[in-house]
Amino acid sequence: MKQGFLIFFLIFLSAQGFSQDRNSRNPNINRKASLENEALPEKAPIELYKIISVENDTTHVDTSLTIYKDYKFNYLRKDNFGLLEFSNVGRPYNRLTYDFIEEQHILPQFGAQARHFNFMEVDDIFYYHVPTPLTELFFKTTFEQGQLVDALFTVNTSEQLNLSIAYKGLRSLGQYQHMLTSTGNFRATISYSSKNDRYGLKTHFVSQDLLNQENGGLTPNSLTQYLAKNPEFDDRARLDVNFENAESTLFGKRFYLDHHYNLFQKKDSLAPKAFAVGHKINHTYKKYQFEQSAANDLFGPSFEQTNLRDQARLTSTYNELYLSFAAVKLGQVVARGGVTHYDYGYNTLLDLEDGFIVNRLQGDIVSAGGSYRGQLAGLEFEAEGDLNLVGDFKGYNVSSSLSYELTPDISLAAMANVNDRAPNYNFLLNQSDYINYNWQTEFSNESRQSLGVALKAPGLVDGLFEFSTINDMAFFALNEEGLVKPFQFEDQVSVFKIQGQREFRLGKFALNNTLLYQNVLDGQEVLNVPEFVTRNTLYYSDHWFRRALYLQTGFTLNYFTNYQMNGYDPVLAEFYVQNEVEFEGFPTVDFFFNGKIRQARIFFKLEHINSIFQGNNNFSAPLYPYRDFSLRFGLVWNMFM
Repeated sequence: MKQGFLIFFLIFLSAQGFSQDRNSRNPNINRKASLENEALPEKAPIELYKIISVENDTTHVDTSLTIYKDYKFNYLRKDNFGLLEFSNVGRPYNRLTYDFIEEQHILPQFGAQARHFNFMEVDDIFYYHVPTPLTELFFKTTFEQGQLVDALFTVNTSEQLNLSIAYKGLRSLGQYQHMLTSTGNFRATISYSSKNDRYGLKTHFVSQDLLNQENGGLTPNSLTQYLAKNPEFDDRARLDVNFENAESTLFGKRFYLDHHYNLFQKKDSLAPKAFAVGHKINHTYKKYQFEQSAANDLFGPSFEQTNLRDQARLTSTYNELYLSFAAVKLGQVVARGGVTHYDYGYNTLLDLEDGFIVNRLQGDIVSAGGSYRGQLAGLEFEAEGDLNLVGDFKGYNVSSSLSYELTPDISLAAMANVNDRAPNYNFLLNQSDYINYNWQTEFSNESRQSLGVALKAPGLVDGLFEFSTINDMAFFALNEEGLVKPFQFEDQVSVFKIQGQREFRLGKFALNNTLLYQNVLDGQEVLNVPEFVTRNTLYYSDHWFRRALYLQTGFTLNYFTNYQMNGYDPVLAEFYVQNEVEFEGFPTVDFFFNGKIRQARIFFKLEHINSIFQGNNNFSAPLYPYRDFSLRFGLVWNMFM
């Protein structure tokens, strides 16, 4: 009887399905599709896939295709406007402009700053909250042999707990001799919030190793052939370089934890939103290593003739306790106090003819600070300050911003920052197997003051004005013997810049423009930047193949004016000031064809296509050629489970 009832039930469903779909061309297929759709769970809105910064600023996953996604489709995965690339991926970037208002550290930073562009700091790590598991895959081709991959997986095991793991790996041989790049950035995060929202934490672990083979740039004979655009050397591997026996590596590991507990819960709209006590710990280890199998006269005399190895290490542990109070009308107030233990240096002591050089700088710094964020009548005010109270390094930072929303789409903001801190560690102490690269200095603190005004008006212009002054600026430059040494500028450096961005649209065509004008008013001998930098993109957007494909295609022009370009020193992994040679600015034109199919964005680009017709004898730094024409492609694919 049960079997008869089941057969009758199935026949009944079939009859119902046929009667409902009798006007369809293929009722069986339509019925099957309908049943499958009913079985599928409803997809979560993409706005629920949240990306959370260390400061709790929250955005969501964005699978759209815009011209700004094209600007970020690079090794850094950031808009690299104002940065001049080297010939291979994963190398340093020569700066065309500086953002002094963003530099707010109160302690010296680790050296090898030219290698830190892809070094992920605390602010570069994000946390997630997702309704279903999320995977993001990034892939891009490189030069000659290798590839660039960045993979992320994140899942919420419950509403309260999120886990993520990611790895970014690069290997690229490059077109010139001894220019291999091999890098890896591993990161893992955990974020948790209790059901009653009284306890929360964010923590991550990061391990990074960034390796570059170093070649010292072109030899004098190769430099002549490169400048002459000799077609016999279009195969760049034929150009000789200064050496092929050195490599530099930046290592880093970090454990970070920020957790807090709300002392009481919000009961009504008039009660405080939160009154919390929290704790942060940031334990960081960094090591920069330069190795060379045989000494080279380019860097002067050396203690050793073979198997040279320089290693600088920094271990830093920062512990902070903070109190946070937030009220509806008052805003949010945070008070904090912290202790930093630092240990920077080397494993050897040096007794030179002109003095004794210690092997370590170590100690403890006690600091205090606070921040405020509030709103009043459409005005949003933020202020933050930190001060070193006890320890060998004095320093402070005070920053503030005031913004006003003129309309839902237009806002105006004013910013100010005052910063005073010791120069980076490698200005204060450095040891090397090369005799010239050994020093211990008594440099004064650098003092920086910056003012800025920002306008965001998408229909008109997104504008930025910044003015900065720097006293006692530390910098690297060539001494009388033509070797790199640290110096401190006794006079004041002052610089301002004006940047504007505007997009014009006409139907399916658009012209996106970013223009930067800057001028060094004082201190031109220690701060070199081009006066004018521009990026202009003319592109076409449309849906093809019955809206299955959304595409953007067009041309991007980048250009900067002549300036005395900074040189690159591979022993220190730092850029140094040179005023002997002015390099011509040059344009680069890229053609791109980008498409979006569901959650996948596909990118094709012909880079520096104007070099096909004009040739290429441009530079990223003295002796270091700029990259030639290349075809590169890749994708970014978000997968929601």
